[in-house]
Amino acid sequence: MSIADGLKRVVLGRALRSERLSETLLPKRIALPVFASDALSSNAYATQEILLVLSLGGASLFAFGPWIAAGVVLVYFVVIASYRQNVRAYPDGGGDYDVVSANIGPRWGVFVASSLLIDYVLTVAVSISAAVANLGSTIGFVEKHNVWFAVGFVVIITLLNLRGVKESGGMFAIPTYLFIASIFIMIGVALFKSITGEQMLAESAGWSVSHEGTLTGFALIFLLARSFSSGTTALTGIEAVANGVPSFREPKSRNAATTLLMLGVVSMLMFSGITWLAMKTGVKVAQADSDLVGLPIGETQKTVIVQVAGAVFDNAGWAVVFISLATALILTLAANTAFNGFPVMGSILARDGYLPRQLHTRGDRLAFSNGIFALAGLAILLIIAFQADVTRLIQLYIIGVFIAFTLSQFGMVRHWGRILKSETDPRERARCLRSRVVNAVGFVMTGTVLVIVVFTKFTNGAWIVVLAIPIIFFGMMRINRHYEKVRRELSTLETEHVMLPSRVHALVLVSKIHKPTLRAIAYARASRPTVLEAVTVNVDDSETERLQQDWIRREIPVALRILDSPYREVTRPILDYVKELRTESPNDLIAVFVPQYVVGHWWEQLLHNQSALRLKSRLLFSNSVMVISVPWQLESSENSLENEF
Repeated sequence: MSIADGLKRVVLGRALRSERLSETLLPKRIALPVFASDALSSNAYATQEILLVLSLGGASLFAFGPWIAAGVVLVYFVVIASYRQNVRAYPDGGGDYDVVSANIGPRWGVFVASSLLIDYVLTVAVSISAAVANLGSTIGFVEKHNVWFAVGFVVIITLLNLRGVKESGGMFAIPTYLFIASIFIMIGVALFKSITGEQMLAESAGWSVSHEGTLTGFALIFLLARSFSSGTTALTGIEAVANGVPSFREPKSRNAATTLLMLGVVSMLMFSGITWLAMKTGVKVAQADSDLVGLPIGETQKTVIVQVAGAVFDNAGWAVVFISLATALILTLAANTAFNGFPVMGSILARDGYLPRQLHTRGDRLAFSNGIFALAGLAILLIIAFQADVTRLIQLYIIGVFIAFTLSQFGMVRHWGRILKSETDPRERARCLRSRVVNAVGFVMTGTVLVIVVFTKFTNGAWIVVLAIPIIFFGMMRINRHYEKVRRELSTLETEHVMLPSRVHALVLVSKIHKPTLRAIAYARASRPTVLEAVTVNVDDSETERLQQDWIRREIPVALRILDSPYREVTRPILDYVKELRTESPNDLIAVFVPQYVVGHWWEQLLHNQSALRLKSRLLFSNSVMVISVPWQLESSENSLENEF
């Protein structure tokens, strides 16, 4: 085994056989942290995003926070109920893509997939950036180097996911449940203190938020709508469960539906509790540190969840650090939802011919490794471009997922309508009618939220996503057209037969007489072509003359043709000669034998075979020309092969 392979095995673990795929399926207790960590972790910043927008109108508007949160909770449970219908009807893992493609049309399905792919990338960027922000609230060094910490976290998550879904899920379960437990313990302690009348105040409770003027009328409505759209970040991640149904143990659909219900109950209890605590403790946050009147000069405002933890636990250092670390962990691991959803979605799209085929291939650990690498690379680019700024990144968020929500629910309405046309059993018809009502309500509600999100976030950066979605959509359609064109060109009729060439004209390329050349000549002779000749290019008269004399002296039984090259090119004269042969005998097959060294080290590749590689790449575009590489293994290649065993 080579050093590189040994290191790969240490990092990723030993390779798994294909028949062990069933062993990677997840029980509900592991599926919840794997597929729902994004939705659960959104509670760490959803309340904060509501308050940050409200702060634009002054701290007095914070009173609208609970009402906005109630609206978010209502939408959340409607979407959960709707997606429970989805996973039962479409258990194959395509999620919104399958639903929309089957009921509205393939193009709409690709459009939804474009939205989801963008949202998965943003999920990683936002979650990791939010994790670093929470950690930076207690550790100053992290806050000063937030971009590099964010990139490092993405790399770690990538390596964990390359080990496989089940193994990474087991690693992520403990931090996810630790976060859930810490939040519920904090809410429980706060409830006890509230009942006993003990006061809880955040460090920013006595501060104020600077703002310009008083908002009334349309301006106030617009601000509240924008705050609501920011709060709906709590809904991100729900679709990942529907996309990940194939990773559940049997019965897949029922386990996925149960996981969705568990997610809805747990997540909304946490969101409601954090919002209540933010109001109860008088937390103040603002879009910019300078807008927060009372914040000590030189300090950075802390996140809402860290301030709440300080108020509930009387600023006990260990408790605040524990909550901060648990929040940072779940936010970091929330990216795991995207790392499970994006590769599966990419694999399905690649299977259907809308993305490169490489994304459909599983790696050594039965994970879709190419999709994992693609997601990590795109997320890192976003983090660096936006400097891991959650407030800037959040403006790009939500749109993609609500496009998927809305079209998926409309697709499900059509799905139930189609079934009702042929269903005669009264009990089954009643079930389908109930399901259609649920999805219809989901369509209206998510469609309304989508309009609000686009309208309120467009000028704040959402236009980037609105522009990117159609670009990705048209890119995927072009890929599909390419694959379809290739399929049509390569397809054969049942009566079609391979026509034998009338003659085979073989050429052996010669630069000098050495062992690779002699092997190539021997192989070419053994193939018994109709015509066989050796071809060399004259770039130096003296060297060519020596080659010709040596050729005659050795009595090599193959004619040597010398091609002149006044400009000392090697590739062009050979290409011209091949073209000349094709013109003279268009029905002939031309076989070009290329002697080639095989070396064992990467740096040796730079010293050999460059002219051969260039020539072969050009000949591949010539019709009726076969290129045959004749390798000669140098000693370094044999040693390299021995080291692998």
